[in-house]
Amino acid sequence: MATALCALPLGAAEKRVQMKDLPPPVAQAVQEQTKGAEIRGLSKETEGGRTQYEVETVAGGKSRDLTFDGSGRLIEVEQEVALDSLPAAARAALEKRTAGGKIVKVETVTRGSATTYEATYTKSGRTREIGVTADGSPVKD
Repeated sequence: MATALCALPLGAAEKRVQMKDLPPPVAQAVQEQTKGAEIRGLSKETEGGRTQYEVETVAGGKSRDLTFDGSGRLIEVEQEVALDSLPAAARAALEKRTAGGKIVKVETVTRGSATTYEATYTKSGRTREIGVTADGSPVKD
């Protein structure tokens, strides 16, 4: 899986970085938030004049991606989880929307106080991703 994560194409404004390239507050936050995890990748992305830093980690065989702003504030956490750990409505909606396909990964996505649920699935030889809220409503991008 590490190879798959590192092989993903980076966005136009996204580039791989090393820990030494991070601003001190971001480096400190990364160190605090990744204790006990293996860091698989670090990247910096600038979009709309805002710079964010993402760290890809693995702990206990599960992926966890963290996104920080330039001051080291944690913005978003994507945590791999088991499908059966999701709220019933979210699980049912993901299963319905991926019918005929195979769910290969499920994540909780927490941004501020809001949590959504994403499934990566394969269908007809293509990999796709969908997201829903706790009540099963589609996530709007």
